[in-house]
Amino acid sequence: MAQQKPPSAKPDEFPSGDPWLAFGYLVSGVLLYGLIGWLLDRWLGTSFLVVVGILVGITLGMLMTWWRFRAPRPTSPQTQTPRDRPEPDDNPHHQT
Repeated sequence: MAQQKPPSAKPDEFPSGDPWLAFGYLVSGVLLYGLIGWLLDRWLGTSFLVVVGILVGITLGMLMTWWRFRAPRPTSPQTQTPRDRPEPDDNPHHQT
């Protein structure tokens, strides 16, 4: 039997570019906060809170999408933990 190699990158190491996840953040933000605004409109007898809720939902949905899909920042060697640092080469001519 052939040996299978495990994937080199961890699943959560880099954000996946799944557009359905971004779509879900945006739609769920609009629906949730639009519903909250509509309920507050009914309770308080106003007619503008549904619009405020939808705008807040869009804003938070875009913010969640940006947080999830932003590129990872490069780390400098000084800020890396020992686990993140590359291991030294096994070069016999390399002196430490």
